[in-house]
Amino acid sequence: MKTTATVITFSRRTALVLLIASLFSAAGFLWPFFYEGENLPQTQLFFWLAVGFSFVVVVLQVSSQQLDAKSIALLGVLSALIAALRPLGAGAVGIEPMWFILILSARVFGPSFGFLLGMISMFVSALLTGGIGPWLGYQVFAAAWIGLMAGFLPKAVRGNREIFMLIIYAVFAAQVFGILMDLQFWPWALGSSTQLSYLPNGDISENITRFVTFHFATAMAWDIPRAVFTSALIIFSGKPVLSALRRTHTRAAFLAPIKFIEHVK
Repeated sequence: MKTTATVITFSRRTALVLLIASLFSAAGFLWPFFYEGENLPQTQLFFWLAVGFSFVVVVLQVSSQQLDAKSIALLGVLSALIAALRPLGAGAVGIEPMWFILILSARVFGPSFGFLLGMISMFVSALLTGGIGPWLGYQVFAAAWIGLMAGFLPKAVRGNREIFMLIIYAVFAAQVFGILMDLQFWPWALGSSTQLSYLPNGDISENITRFVTFHFATAMAWDIPRAVFTSALIIFSGKPVLSALRRTHTRAAFLAPIKFIEHVK
């Protein structure tokens, strides 16, 4: 009996749905820089449409057999683990151990698995902690994109170079998550009377400058500890966790067809 381990991939149909969902969610993040109007829009519509499309992705993955029973089981276990880890830091000054598991899992199982893991684990975590609110759609897609990008990191890099690469990515991901979370509330956070406030119908460059200043003035206390904490976990536990995940991947032979070879005497 011969098996070959493969990574989970998106079919063309699933990739199209994911692209549409990502465009909706990107509009929900970036509208302050392009919106023209006196009244602030109801951006939650973008995100709940995007979240709906994303759950369609899961259904399509299962129906097209891109997710077999073993993949679904592992996705459920890792999602539950991340959802359980997230409240441990209670978001305190960016101490969030969930990113460590998400990044390493996406590294081993690929971008499709990373996207689904980020999306589902963030949603499950919100259900467990009562964190359902207008911010949830933003968090779901921020985590999903971080998992997706982690899965695209070069596969040929191994050993100490791999750990170094993952540390760099952890720092990058921590900053990306902080920026995306700031985008969700910046237009409403300061009113309209400060030098950092969002300017409706304002010049794009002016609003970008204001947002960057707002982000560095308010988010560094969260983003830097998040980056340091996640990087420290990768330094001290990255190699054994990666090895364990890779053994799981190989032994389970995800999505690999089983071939019986007849031996003729």
